[in-house]
Amino acid sequence: MEQLGALDAMFAYTETRNTPMHIGQLLIYDPSTAPGGKVGFKDILHYIEGRLDGARIFRQKLVRVPLDLDHPYWIEDDNFDLEYHVRHIALPQPGDWRQLCIQAARIYARPLDMNRPLWEFTVIEGLDNVEGIPKGSFALVHKFHHAAVDGQSGLQMTLALHDLDAKMKPRKWDKQWRPETKPNDLNLLMRAQVNNIANPVRGLQTLGKLLPVPKRMFDFARENKQQKDASTGIPKTRFGDRLTPHRVFDGKIFSLSDIKTIRTAFPGVTVNDVMLSIVGGTMRAYLESKGELPNNTLKAGAPISVRDDNGEAAGGNQVSMMTVGLGTHIADPAKRLEFVAKETNRSKHMVEAVGARTLMELSGAMPAGLTAAATKLAARMGLGQTVAPQMNTVVTNVPGPPVSMYFAGAELKRSFGMGLPTDGMGVFHIVTSYHGEVMLTITACREMLPDPATYADFAEKSFKALLAAAKKANAAAAKKAKPKKAAAKKPKKRLTTPSATAGKGRRKTAK
Repeated sequence: MEQLGALDAMFAYTETRNTPMHIGQLLIYDPSTAPGGKVGFKDILHYIEGRLDGARIFRQKLVRVPLDLDHPYWIEDDNFDLEYHVRHIALPQPGDWRQLCIQAARIYARPLDMNRPLWEFTVIEGLDNVEGIPKGSFALVHKFHHAAVDGQSGLQMTLALHDLDAKMKPRKWDKQWRPETKPNDLNLLMRAQVNNIANPVRGLQTLGKLLPVPKRMFDFARENKQQKDASTGIPKTRFGDRLTPHRVFDGKIFSLSDIKTIRTAFPGVTVNDVMLSIVGGTMRAYLESKGELPNNTLKAGAPISVRDDNGEAAGGNQVSMMTVGLGTHIADPAKRLEFVAKETNRSKHMVEAVGARTLMELSGAMPAGLTAAATKLAARMGLGQTVAPQMNTVVTNVPGPPVSMYFAGAELKRSFGMGLPTDGMGVFHIVTSYHGEVMLTITACREMLPDPATYADFAEKSFKALLAAAKKANAAAAKKAKPKKAAAKKPKKRLTTPSATAGKGRRKTAK
């Protein structure tokens, strides 16, 4: 039995019908690489069963403390049922990308059963008209509760489910699974009493680490002035309302080489800066098309991992967040990228000055019962929408493997992330990469974003505009760096007129 940390527990407390707290993926596979060229549903069940020991989340469920007087615990589920967690459906004809997005969004909108291990897979067949995908391919929609995983630990779990070839060699795991019986309520309440005394004491110890922080922040702000256009408040948009239970999903694929072309064209810029700038251009174009573009820049939360080498195998969340202006008030894509790069650089150094891990540890300083009550009250009152928002969207970047991966012998062809909209932040962007491609996907509330395909098209236009600006910058730099050719010397003009040649060739005689 293992207790959740404060940040993980808050994702469990904020779970509601309209705001399910899970993250996920839409993965597409080509079964032609598998033995016999086919993968059946029973093959998938057998394959997953052989990899359940690869991540703790698969067979662990939550146990809540009575009245939420303490944070929940993970225990090994003694009634685990694999076939409950893995489902199987097919798209109707014609089986195209739009139908796949709609079906994936419907599946993703449904909350997980909080009394079972917090994950679900849905196998989707019938994708024969999805562009760029081999006929006979199938998709897999993953759903994992955010109380159990963050982007990095989710990636580790995804790697546990995949092989580097199609041979499906048996994997060996250190863990030996044993079911656990649920602890009785009296035992949980006794533990809660001890923890609610110990947590503030640990918080005071952590607080000591924060004593130098105000001075570091003051010195940082004095030496690193924020850009004038970025110092404004968070503007309200159509994405700032309370969520409904309905979701939409879409995405675009870009070449990693093109993204790197943009990065190298503008010195000091990172791939993350490029993707943030593309999102900024997308949101600008979409809101402008609705006549709703604010004068001030929209701002995004950009999660950063504080997971160290010792925490690589651990589940749960080990993240902090920096806030970045997206430059939505700037029409020129190159100038927008420059603005975003300055924003991310400043925010990154600000987080370092404060100490991201210390802030994460401080979140566990409050008594657990008080944290639970405050978090649940905020979620049910929709305070993320009624009070001043902290950000307009989230853009999270989770790099994937650069080589081909295989699931039950089927080759992974596409990998799309699925995000976590919340009240006051109705659109969520995920950037993933795989085998030379970069995928930008959006998960949003359907009432706030009723036309996801239009939004995705704006994302592609934003990318193309930035790529064109990069090629123009590269051409200008190449022209400037090209050495000038020395001017060719003109040959001496030969004199041929009679006056010019008079006396030439004659011998001088003495007088």
